Amino acid sequence: MTLFSQLLGIGMLFVFFALILYVVFGQITVKKLRKNPETKESLGIEFASGWDILNVAQALALPKSWCRKLESSPLSGLYAKSELLRQNTSSFDKALAFIFYWLFTISGFFMILLVVLNSIGVFPE
Repeated sequence: MTLFSQLLGIGMLFVFFALILYVVFGQITVKKLRKNPETKESLGIEFASGWDILNVAQALALPKSWCRKLESSPLSGLYAKSELLRQNTSSFDKALAFIFYWLFTISGFFMILLVVLNSIGVFPE
């Protein structure tokens, strides 16, 4: 078994856990926010089914200063309203969002990095 295969397996394990957290976060937090008339329209644009789960996780996981910058940009309609969501979520929801968002993001970047490094020949056959 090569080093690349082992690292790819570890990356896939992290992706698997991230996808489990995606479903859990969607069922626990985002479902509650969709039912709330105050927050229903503040979840950001949903390009595909479930995209609002990523929007909400991003709004709760990123620092407030980054969220303010995103929400004041010309593309602000794409992002969830972080301040309103923070007011309507518990500390458990915020912790779950933080763990899910960063595990999802880091595992995705890790997998892309592995493929790029493999394609330029870093991992010997």
